[in-house]
Amino acid sequence: MALSSKFLLFCFLLFFISPSIAKTSFRPKALVLPVTKDGSTLQYLTQIKQRTPLVPVKLTLDLGGQFLWVVCEKEYVSSSYRFAPCHSAPCSLANAPYCFECFGTKPRPGCHNNTCNLLPENTINGISFNGPVSMDVASIQSTDGKNPGKVVSVPKLLFGVTGMAGLGRTKISLPSLFSSAFSFKRKFAICLSSSTKANGAVFFGDGPYVMLPGVDVSKSLTYTPLILNPVTTATLTFTDLPSSDYFIEVKSIKINGHVIPMNTSLLSIDKKGFGGTKISTVHPYTVLESSIYEVFIEAFTKGLAKVPRVKPVSPFGACFNSTHIGSTRAGAAVPQIDLVLQSSKVIWSIFGANSMVQVKDDVLCLGFVDGGVNPRTSIVIGGYQLEDNLLQFDLATSRLGFSSSLLFHRTTCSNFNFTSNA
Repeated sequence: MALSSKFLLFCFLLFFISPSIAKTSFRPKALVLPVTKDGSTLQYLTQIKQRTPLVPVKLTLDLGGQFLWVVCEKEYVSSSYRFAPCHSAPCSLANAPYCFECFGTKPRPGCHNNTCNLLPENTINGISFNGPVSMDVASIQSTDGKNPGKVVSVPKLLFGVTGMAGLGRTKISLPSLFSSAFSFKRKFAICLSSSTKANGAVFFGDGPYVMLPGVDVSKSLTYTPLILNPVTTATLTFTDLPSSDYFIEVKSIKINGHVIPMNTSLLSIDKKGFGGTKISTVHPYTVLESSIYEVFIEAFTKGLAKVPRVKPVSPFGACFNSTHIGSTRAGAAVPQIDLVLQSSKVIWSIFGANSMVQVKDDVLCLGFVDGGVNPRTSIVIGGYQLEDNLLQFDLATSRLGFSSSLLFHRTTCSNFNFTSNA
């Protein structure tokens, strides 16, 4: 997916409720999109149907992304496409006060005069571009939390084209826009599959979130506050807004029940927006600031003192001979990692299935990487550590619900029933 080319045109897709939706007899309580893991990039992909006539559009899932954006390539053809005039309501909602001019070419998707623009960012490589705010039809599957339901359409989805599906803390991210369009609760949940051959899911709206064989994961969540970073973490921005990323308060880290020593000031967000802990789907593995990483590796290795270490395999720093490691229901039998949150009783536990990566037949590596000195964020919880865990984000109350490993519930994130509405 060539998202970084400076010759591509970009647009942004937002949507607003219209009379055609308001008058319909069916109003969904929740929506669901399938999520697949790409084995080569380790990114999580979803797909929506967009435009008139509808065509499938593949998007990279970006938990902290500000909005939906796609590449407006020459093949973008749609009779329902509209751009947002400068200073219009869509521009105001998108907090896009500046006008956009596209000189020397015939107007087309991604290139209009007198429209507002945003700065879409490919958060995988940090490259940002200008692009006009635009609108088009999108079609999404509804759900009752157990099975897929009717397909519903959003006639004017503001989009910022193939690109990224932003789920972040903004008024124009997909969770906010879907909630506004269909008047359901400002909640969404992600459940990433550990398999490249099976779908995980992202749910928009409240639970239940039922995985086969009938396990309602929403009933077994632990809750912690979502922390607002007051300083944007975007590479470029037109306005001074808070970060759209989701931060949580990690007080300490335990390995095998023992707190590892570290500079705890790194766990707080300072006045410049540095430090703290955020959750990310575009980082394949959890990233730790160097001083934290060093003591983390040391403590974990001590817990596997009888297991021979082998030469590290990039990007990991600690690898082991897997023939000396047993197995459990929740993966490799290795030291348990606990993220201690707002109190000693609120713990996000990480077990072998989410901590160890099989890089060769006989080699397991600890799936955490060194983030260097003075990174923007001290701890970034990456996608591998999120797999087969359900995370619910409540935007109204700024609260995160998390399940820890679903393997203990004898289910996985690939067990949502996408095939039947019976």
